[in-house]
Amino acid sequence: MKKVLEDKPYLESKRLKLRQWQESDLAAFAKLNGDAKVMEFFPNPLDRKQSDKLAERLKINISENGYGFWALELIESNTFIGFVGLNKVETGTGIPHAPMVEIGWRLAASHWGKGYAPEAAKLALDYAFRELKLDEVYSFTSLLNEPSQRVMQKIGMQNMNQDFDHGMLEEGHRLRRHCLYRISSDDWLLSK
Repeated sequence: MKKVLEDKPYLESKRLKLRQWQESDLAAFAKLNGDAKVMEFFPNPLDRKQSDKLAERLKINISENGYGFWALELIESNTFIGFVGLNKVETGTGIPHAPMVEIGWRLAASHWGKGYAPEAAKLALDYAFRELKLDEVYSFTSLLNEPSQRVMQKIGMQNMNQDFDHGMLEEGHRLRRHCLYRISSDDWLLSK
């Protein structure tokens, strides 16, 4: 890992750790990626091969950039429960304001409703603004994904009212229309 994470290979709160991916995460990650409830607002669940390939890509992104969608672990039990983190969105993706850095999450359904997503997302935002010195961070999801929008609001993000059609989803797909949220460095630091 690069930057501050060279010295400390993870970010940590009282309950949670954001860290690099490990081989031992793959089975649990495949289980959550195959769960129709977890993947309700994604085009389709992933099989084991697709899930493992995604985990490898996320691991490489962290190694190359010093940040990414980190594996999320419960400190008390050392249990992998999903991912939370930051991701580069490049120009040409059709996402408004790209290139940019987005924040995102995906947790096993058994760990929903416990405040883990906002708690871990706040760790990632703190890293984005204090260590990476980013000016702003975005998040986007299907208009139908109200649970993720609630997490965005809990961490201080504002709806930009710039809904858009996600280019990776075909015309007429129920998830195609997306909302875009943003938080600035100034707003984040003022909230501390």
